[in-house]
Amino acid sequence: MRDQLKTEAEQPPAVPGQRRRVPARAQAPAKPPTARPDRAGAAEGVADRLAYLDAATRRINSALDLSATLRNIGRVLVPTLADAAVVHLRDPLPNVEREPGFPDELRIHHSTGTRIGRRGRKGGVDDRHRSRFGSRSTADPGPTVPVTRGGALAHALLSRRPAEAAVLGTPAAERAETLLRELYGPRGLARLAAGTSVLALPLRGRKAVLGLLVLIRRPPERTGRPAFDPADTATAAHLATQAGLAVDTALRYAREWEIANELQRSMLPLRLPQPHGVRLAQRYLPGERGAQVGGDWYDAVPLPGNRVALIVGDVMGHSLTSAAIMGQLRTSAQTLAALDLPPHEVLYHLDEQAQRLGREQHLATCVYAVYDPIANRVVLANAGHVPPVLVRPDGTAELVELDSGAPIGVGGVDFNSVELPAPPGSALLLFTDGLVETRSRPISDGLEVLRARIAAARWQSPEQLCQEALRILPPGDRGDDIALLGACFDGIPAGDVAHWYLQPRNETPGRARRLAAHTLRRWGLDELSEATELMVSELVTNAVQHATRPVTLSLVRTTRLRCEVGDDSPLLPRPRRTGPEDERGRGLQIVARCADRWGATRLGTGKVVWFEQRLPTQM
Repeated sequence: MRDQLKTEAEQPPAVPGQRRRVPARAQAPAKPPTARPDRAGAAEGVADRLAYLDAATRRINSALDLSATLRNIGRVLVPTLADAAVVHLRDPLPNVEREPGFPDELRIHHSTGTRIGRRGRKGGVDDRHRSRFGSRSTADPGPTVPVTRGGALAHALLSRRPAEAAVLGTPAAERAETLLRELYGPRGLARLAAGTSVLALPLRGRKAVLGLLVLIRRPPERTGRPAFDPADTATAAHLATQAGLAVDTALRYAREWEIANELQRSMLPLRLPQPHGVRLAQRYLPGERGAQVGGDWYDAVPLPGNRVALIVGDVMGHSLTSAAIMGQLRTSAQTLAALDLPPHEVLYHLDEQAQRLGREQHLATCVYAVYDPIANRVVLANAGHVPPVLVRPDGTAELVELDSGAPIGVGGVDFNSVELPAPPGSALLLFTDGLVETRSRPISDGLEVLRARIAAARWQSPEQLCQEALRILPPGDRGDDIALLGACFDGIPAGDVAHWYLQPRNETPGRARRLAAHTLRRWGLDELSEATELMVSELVTNAVQHATRPVTLSLVRTTRLRCEVGDDSPLLPRPRRTGPEDERGRGLQIVARCADRWGATRLGTGKVVWFEQRLPTQM
C-alpha cells in the first residue's frame, strides 16, 4: 500500500477485500475479506486499511479551497470505497464562526460517480439535472432540497448514532429509501436498482453539522463486490469526520479571504487625483480564490508646484495581517509625501516605521516616484521592488535601472534617488511582481515580456497602458494579487508658469502685486487681476512676517489659475475670528472669500500656502 494517494490520473489505494478499477483486459477478480482466513492475511488487511485511511485523510486535508476540498473527498472515496459519492451542503453556506441553527435546505455541491436524477425545490426530477456526479462542483451547484423537521433527512443530519448501511429493496432499507426520496425524488430513487447499497453520513464541522455525504455501491451482481460491511462503514465514518472538518476549515478560510480582500480594497484609493500635466490610471486584481490575500497597494499624492508622487508597494506575505500592514504603510507614505521629502528620504522613514511595526512579519517592497510637469523630470527611488517601465515619446520602453536596495523593514540600508528626463509624451508604469511572476514564468522573463508588450502595443491613455500590461498574464496561472499604476506625462508649458524668489522685506508685498498683475495681463487674464493681486498681497505679507529666507511666489495657468506662496516657517496659517478693532488676522478670510479653493501644506523646509481660481471662460 502506498503511503499517499495517487493523482487523479492514477488509481487510489484499494481497501482490502476490494478490487481496484483497472482496464478490462487487466481486471482481476475481487477478493472479499473472507479470502484471507489466516492470521497473517488478516493483519495485512488491517495494515492496508490503515494505510488507506492515512493517505485519504492527508489528501482530504491538503487544500484550503472549498472546491478543491470537495474534489479531494470524491477522489478518495470513488472508486476505492464506493461507486458514487454525493456531497450535500447547507444552503446558503453557513458562517462557521457561530452556530447556524437547524439546516433548512441542502444543495448538491459536488458529486462523483454514476448518474442519478436530482430533485428541485418543488419536487420531481428534472432531466436537465441528470448528469454524472463528477460534472457538479461549487461553481455549478445543483438545486436546493428542503429539510423537513422530523423527516429522514433531518434524522440523518442530526443523529449522533453510528451510521448504518442499507441495501435497497430489503425490509431494513425503508428509512434509507425515504431519505433518498427526499433528496432526489421518486424518479431519482427509481434509478437506483434493488440491491444497491447506500450509506448516508453527516458532515460535522467544529460547531454544527454542515451537510450530508451519500455513498452508493451498485448491486454485487454488477460490480462483483459486496454491500458495505461494518468495516467499510467504520472507514467511511472516519473519512466523513475528516471531510466535515476539512469543509469547515475551507469555509473559515473563505471567510478570512473575503474579510482580508474587503479590508484591502477598502484601504486602496477609490479614485486617483488628476493633477494637471499628468494623466493617471490604476488597476488592482486580487489573487485567485485559492490564494491568500496579499498586501499590494498603489497611491498618488498631489504635491506643491503641480508635482505628483506616485507609489506602488507590496507587503511580503499573504494574510489578513499583510493587508492591515499595507494600510498602515500607505498612510505613512501619504504623510511623508505631503512633507515633500525626496523619494529616498520617504523610503528611509517608511523603513523606520516598518521596523517599529515588527521586523519579522512586516517587510515590504516599494517604488516611490515624483513627477514634475514643469521641469519635465521624474525622480525615483526603489526599495527591493521590481523595476518600473519608462516609455519614451518615440514609443520605446525600458526597465528603469534603479539601485533596488533592500525591502522596507530590513533596517540599516541606504536608499538612493535617481532623476530622469520625462518629456511630454512619455509614460511610466509602476506594478507589483504578481504581474510578471507566475507559476510557470520566472520574474526575469516576465519583465522582458512586459517591456516588449508595452513597446509594441498602440495605446493612447493610461487606462490603455494598464490594460496592455495585463494582457501578458497567462490564463489560469495567477496566484498573487496585482497592483498597477500608469502615468502619462503631458507636462505644463514653460509659458504657463511664472516663478520668483522674493526677499523678506517690507516692500516685497507691493512688488509681488505688480509681478502678478503683469503676468495676468500677459496671459490675458485681466478679469482675475484685482482679486489675485489682493490675495497675493495678503499671503506674501504673512510670509514676510515669518520668513528668514527668500519667499517663493509661483503662478501656474492650466484649466485653473493656481498661486503658491512659500516660506521657511513651519507654522501653518489658520483663519481666526477678528473683532472690529483688530488690525490683523483678516488675510486668510479674504483669501477664503475670493478663491475657489485654498489650503496650506507643511513641507520639510517650511510651508506653502496656495489658492486656485477658475479661468474666465469657465466662470
